Amino acid sequence: MELPERFQDHSAAEVAVISGTATFDLALKICNSMRLPITRTRVGQFSDGEIAVQIKENVRGRNVFIIQSICGDANRSLMELVLLTDAARRSSAREIVAVAPYLGYSRQDRRPRSDRVPISAKVIADMLGVAGISRLVSIDIHSEQIQGFYRVPVDNLYASPVMVADISRRNRAGANLTIVSPDVGGVPRARAFATELDVDLAIIDKRRPAANVAKVMHVIGDVKGRDCILVDDIVDTAGSLSAAAGALRENGAATVRAYCTHPVLSGDALNRIENSALDELVVSSTIPLHKDAAKCSKIRSLDISELLAEALMRIISQASVSSLFIE
Repeated sequence: MELPERFQDHSAAEVAVISGTATFDLALKICNSMRLPITRTRVGQFSDGEIAVQIKENVRGRNVFIIQSICGDANRSLMELVLLTDAARRSSAREIVAVAPYLGYSRQDRRPRSDRVPISAKVIADMLGVAGISRLVSIDIHSEQIQGFYRVPVDNLYASPVMVADISRRNRAGANLTIVSPDVGGVPRARAFATELDVDLAIIDKRRPAANVAKVMHVIGDVKGRDCILVDDIVDTAGSLSAAAGALRENGAATVRAYCTHPVLSGDALNRIENSALDELVVSSTIPLHKDAAKCSKIRSLDISELLAEALMRIISQASVSSLFIE
C-alpha cells in the first residue's frame, strides 16, 4: 500500500501507524484514508491487571504514529499510550507522534488558589515526554495553554471545519440561526462558528458552585424564535448542556441543538440528554460512543478521521498543518 499521490516522496515503509484499544476503529479509518496498513500489535494485560503491549512488526527508523484517545477507562488508555510509546522508542523508531484526539486529564490544568491538588495535565505531559514522544497531535484541547506543558511540538487541531460543514449542509441559506456559547470561557469558539456561518452570537451566563454542577443565570442576546446551536469542546455529565438548553427554551428559542467535540458522557449524562430541551446533540468520533449512547435518538456522531489523516500526512511531508484552518 502507498501514501496518496501528493505524498509519494515518502514511502509507506517509512511510516507505521499503531493503535491502542480506546480508539481502534478511528485508527483503522485514518489508515484507510492514508492508504496505509495498521501496524500489528498486541495490547492486553497480565493476570494481575498490569498492561502488556508488544509491537509485532519492525519499526526501526520509521515515523511512528500512535493513535489513542485518553478516554473511557482513562487510566488504562493512558498507560497503553505510554507503554506503546516506550516500546516504539526501544525499537529504534525515528520519530514517535502521539495522536490523542481526546487528551484526557486536560481539565485539571492549574492549581486554584491554595488547594492541595495536582496539575494533572502537566503530569501527563511529563509522562509522555519521558516515554519518548517527539510530537503530540490532539483535537480541541480543553485549554490551549496546555501546549506549553510539552517540550515537543503540539498540533492542536480544530473540529470546527467538520462541524461547520455539517451545520451548513443541514440548514438552508439564510436560516434563522444563532450560535450560543454555554459560558463566557467558550466565547472565542462560539464566535469562530458564528463568524464562519455569518450568524448571530449569544452567551449563557452561569455560575458553577461545585464540580459538575452548573446554575444558569441568564441569556445574553436575543434568542426568541431562533434556531439555537450550542457549541462546546466537551460534553461530560451533560448537566451544563441540559441547563443551557432549558434556559434557551425559556427565552423563546424555537429549536436547540448542540455541537460538542468530545462525547465523554459520564454518569447520568444519557438520561439528562434524553429528558432535556435539546433537539439533537452532535459530537465527533474523537471518543467512540458506547453502546447506550449510540442508541440514543438525540445523539449523532461525525467522523473526524479524514481531518486527522490529512494532518498526519502533512506532518509526514513536513507541510503546514495550521493552513488546514486558514481560508
